[in-house]
Amino acid sequence: VETVSSPTNIACIKYWGKADKKFNTPINSSVSVTLDQDDLRSITSVAASKSFIADRLWLNGTELQMDDLNKNPHANRFLTCMKEMRKLACDRIDPKTGEVTIKASEWDQYHVHVVSKNTFPTAAGLASSAAGYACLVFALANLFNVPIDEKGLSELSVIARQGSGSACRSLFGGFVKWQMGSSKNSRAIPVASRDSWPELETLILVANDAKKDTSSTDGMDQSVKTSPLLAFRAREVVDDRLARIEKAFKEKDFATFGDLAMADSNQFHATCLDTLPPIFYLNDTSRQIIRLVHAFNKFHGKVVAAYTFDAGPNAVIFVPKEHHKLLTAFMLHFFPVCTRPADFSNRPDLIQAASQVKSSQFDELIKAGAATGRVPKPGDVKMMYCTRIGDGPRILKDPTDCLINEQGYPKPDIEKKKDKSQTDSQAEEDSIAPVDKTVEEVKQLRLKVESLQQAIGTQNQLISRLLSFSDIGFTFIKVAMLGKALKFAW
Repeated sequence: VETVSSPTNIACIKYWGKADKKFNTPINSSVSVTLDQDDLRSITSVAASKSFIADRLWLNGTELQMDDLNKNPHANRFLTCMKEMRKLACDRIDPKTGEVTIKASEWDQYHVHVVSKNTFPTAAGLASSAAGYACLVFALANLFNVPIDEKGLSELSVIARQGSGSACRSLFGGFVKWQMGSSKNSRAIPVASRDSWPELETLILVANDAKKDTSSTDGMDQSVKTSPLLAFRAREVVDDRLARIEKAFKEKDFATFGDLAMADSNQFHATCLDTLPPIFYLNDTSRQIIRLVHAFNKFHGKVVAAYTFDAGPNAVIFVPKEHHKLLTAFMLHFFPVCTRPADFSNRPDLIQAASQVKSSQFDELIKAGAATGRVPKPGDVKMMYCTRIGDGPRILKDPTDCLINEQGYPKPDIEKKKDKSQTDSQAEEDSIAPVDKTVEEVKQLRLKVESLQQAIGTQNQLISRLLSFSDIGFTFIKVAMLGKALKFAW
């Protein structure tokens, strides 16, 4: 069993559109900032056994079906990552004795159970799939004893990309570039470490934590087919922005970095509007946040905060550390805490400190924000995350971090629904019996449903006959039959 964690990443120059849908290669290169996984991360545990009957995946407590794409669009991508990682599998070595416990040639005899969870909203435009697939590939690399130095991680990024394109960037910390290219050489490369700009922080405003209506995969597919602006952007705009923002990051030039990040975010969402039918990832709260950030910058006379939105309504605002507290206080005024501070933010201490900011200067700042038309209202922002640049995936050795029990199934606190085959008390060799029992229970349930449908049909017939009598002389028959119908229904 291996357990790892992986961060999410937020693109500053966006990836939108696939050159090859089968291999998840992009129509343009992109760059991103990896966020601190102490605040937002995916955690994945993997277990391998010859007794497992299939590769299985549980996400946030729910098992995803591998045989029905309608129920689980991730099935092909998950199985592709599994297949490609098995090709890289090496001998598994016992770290204490140095002995080979599983030979590389034996891995085909093993199936793998994967249990994963996110500590932040899933499919809401915060790159949860990027963190998830990076976590999956990194966990399998540890299970299969695949080298995970910088060169090895670059090779793993080629596989993670096939699960979720931007997942390749979550295999590195700091500032990361995803290079466009062929199925074999489109990969992530680290540009600058997290320590190269420690003063760069982020404030994340969750405007909607629900799953978005249009998935990123479906959205970019439509944009590639119908948006002339997307093709122009990839051909004429992106490469220049990539060079300029990389230089700005390395030189800690926040004004240039912020301008480019905001411009690219705006253009990305313009391509979504240019798509037919148009895609609306931003909502009214998103647009109000945009106006407030520009008011914040205008008040300071320079760019000291920069928003970016991925494929969703949730804002990621880059901000130098010296302005983080004031920006948080500014946003809290217009988007007040709507629940307990501990539920509203990952850093309730920072929220508390920001809520106490008071000065004549702050009053003037609030007037500048009010001029945008925003009226303070709790509930429009569901959560605020305060975070910073982070590192790449981590190996978790603490047993309490493991999501899998001794039998190879999700621990009870991870599962939403448990059956008898997935409890700590059952031996692995008995795992087939509950499956048979479950099949029989489903058959019995189907019979009960059919019986109930017949009973409802009989009831409806009785009521119809009752209503067909019009002669008052048959009133006693009506009453008798009504009583019978009601008794039958009860």
